[in-house]
Amino acid sequence: MIQKSKTILFFGTEDFSAYTLEALIAHGYTIGAIITKPDTRRGRNKQLSKPRVKEIGEQHNIPVWQPTKLTDITEDVNKFDSPTGVLVSYGKIIPQRIIDLFTPGIINIHPSLLPAYRGPSPIESAILNGDTETGISIMQLSAAMDAGPVYLQETTPLEGSETSPELYAKFGTRGADLLTSILPGILDETIPAAPQNDAAASYCQLIKKEDGLLDWTQETAEQIERKIRAYAYWPQCRAMIGGLDLIITAAHAVPSDLNAPGTYKIDVATSLLIVNTREGSLSIDQVKPLGKKEMPIQAFLAGYSSRLA
Repeated sequence: MIQKSKTILFFGTEDFSAYTLEALIAHGYTIGAIITKPDTRRGRNKQLSKPRVKEIGEQHNIPVWQPTKLTDITEDVNKFDSPTGVLVSYGKIIPQRIIDLFTPGIINIHPSLLPAYRGPSPIESAILNGDTETGISIMQLSAAMDAGPVYLQETTPLEGSETSPELYAKFGTRGADLLTSILPGILDETIPAAPQNDAAASYCQLIKKEDGLLDWTQETAEQIERKIRAYAYWPQCRAMIGGLDLIITAAHAVPSDLNAPGTYKIDVATSLLIVNTREGSLSIDQVKPLGKKEMPIQAFLAGYSSRLA
């Protein structure tokens, strides 16, 4: 391992951030501090949960800052000699006066082919829209959302079966590899960043819990199937079938032979549960009844078919 002298301050909160933080540590970079959002309460018991990057920091004796206001870190950043910032899924817009504290600024990994899908949900948006390709951009952060110049992009084809957890894992690993491969060139300014084409920019939105609610009357089978894959990480997709409130974790579109949207048929012998939509039908492959574990459709029908008949 070659020890790097440049000090990096790392911004990250989501699990996606951890891939890059661990790669930087493994490559010998000095991490001066980890900046992450405050601990949050999660789950039914509302237990306090710390970000994964905080756990990594504690394991490696790296200081962890969890400011409620980013301007609160100004004095601490200024204690370092021209640090570089690296940011991955931090979850807040960084003001320009904070970006200006870093040399050559703050470097960001964004999982889309910028200027496509600027915003907080590029992976989910690529799946929802049925894109045939997406990718990773290594860019320089700007105060405008995901609008900074780009150092490097890599395109990834999509087969139409990917789920968001699969792409987060894939891009987490690959994004970390790409960043560590070009970071020396960024630091010595031999790798320039090219401006984005703002006129071609598209944007994606913050995902809300209610986005996972399915409406058989308003969405097609193809749209719902994409939605299930896109929201497999969070918030997952929830729907009523025969009076049962279910989280649907896997399904595929089939030709429709039913009547009104929301009507369904079951066949326990062949393990089929098919629901009609606005256009086409959806064959359910895996479900999670509320309060229960995820199960394949065979197991679900074995225990719940009498309540659906």
